[in-house]
Amino acid sequence: MTKKKIHFIGIGGIGISGLAQYMHYQGHEISGSDISDSLIIKKLRKLGIKISIPHDASIITDQDLVVHSAIIRPDNPEVVAAKAKGIEVLARREALLQILHNSKVYAVAGAHGKSTTTAILTAIMSGSAIIGAESKAFGSNVRYDDTTDVMLFEADESDGSFINSNPYCALVINAEPEHMEYYDYNYPLFYDSYKKFINSAKVRVLNAEDPFLAKLIGEVDAHWLYPSKDILDVEFVLRDDEPHTRFTLKDLGTFDVWGFGRHIAIDASLAILAAYESMDIEDIRANLLTFKGIKKRFDIVGSQADSVIIDDYGHHPTEIKATFQSVKEYAALKGFDKITAIWQPHKYSRTIDNLEEFIKCFEGTQELIILPVWSAGEAVREIDFKEKFKNYNLIMADNITRANNTISIIKDKEVVKTVNKGLIIGFGAGDITYQIRGTA
Repeated sequence: MTKKKIHFIGIGGIGISGLAQYMHYQGHEISGSDISDSLIIKKLRKLGIKISIPHDASIITDQDLVVHSAIIRPDNPEVVAAKAKGIEVLARREALLQILHNSKVYAVAGAHGKSTTTAILTAIMSGSAIIGAESKAFGSNVRYDDTTDVMLFEADESDGSFINSNPYCALVINAEPEHMEYYDYNYPLFYDSYKKFINSAKVRVLNAEDPFLAKLIGEVDAHWLYPSKDILDVEFVLRDDEPHTRFTLKDLGTFDVWGFGRHIAIDASLAILAAYESMDIEDIRANLLTFKGIKKRFDIVGSQADSVIIDDYGHHPTEIKATFQSVKEYAALKGFDKITAIWQPHKYSRTIDNLEEFIKCFEGTQELIILPVWSAGEAVREIDFKEKFKNYNLIMADNITRANNTISIIKDKEVVKTVNKGLIIGFGAGDITYQIRGTA
């Protein structure tokens, strides 16, 4: 792509910010806008990217291209202004066709585990990377490498954009239905999108035990992973007091990867098989140890002898259930006999659609604190959490605050309880991450 002036609307979103950074590193003149400031925007400004708050039609001047996130409406003043000036306007999913056109893309897809698997692949392989979360190894969701055309990319199915990611290697962890509102709850359309993504790649690395992907065995040529028989001797160990999962993969030997859980072993195994096509296995084994986790995924944000605080992005029951199993393993290794879970439900639609599964997610916690639903713009709907979760030791709270390693539970502006012992974990994709970090 020739050098352009590109404006990103909704630049504070993790996906859009990744594209903006990458295009900035490629030498394009980047600007952006959003409705409010954020930590992401502050980081972008430090790179010299001009960002306006809030959206304003006057920002649109002589740009060559305007790219917007999926949630931006057609009547957004900047979209309207750009079209009036004859400037090309593309949704993020459409822009990918231009941005990734000349890259050798290793595209990672799936309902759960995309960010972790992409970050693991980034630890193993050289190349540029755009991840849907911040890698703790290099403190960003973007890595730029101008010595190779390899791009390690978290491909998003939520808006169908993974189809436009130009995959050389399609790596699919699972194909569990999620974000079905985008697909009008049309399941054949959803699964056909996955098939289109997979079939567009030259190399495929697929989880053979996912119910949908298993149907493709014999239909598509792929490096298949059968987790139940290919991943053996899984154990959880502490390396320098950090959680690691140790496992044996096929006939490739033993590997250690940061994090706890069989799901971490699966994510790492898929990344290993993708890299093994072009790399020596001993280099893969060594490079894997440089993975240090990603921000907001089993992210240890406070640690003392008698307590650990963890921030986790899990907002779907499958994610929470897998992470909570890891939490129990970690608490046992640390010698903690109390687990406190703090849950901020994300979206009324997701919570209601999956309520029975959410009820099962927190089995084993000694205390469950539920915060108000993070609506993500949805209309309020009634959910009787007290009744549905009555079998737990439950506290309904308005918010939490943190000082050092003490969490205060707030209801009606009063502290109703403090928690400072054992393992404390917060789940959610809303502002709980700032509350539990003490930065709210």
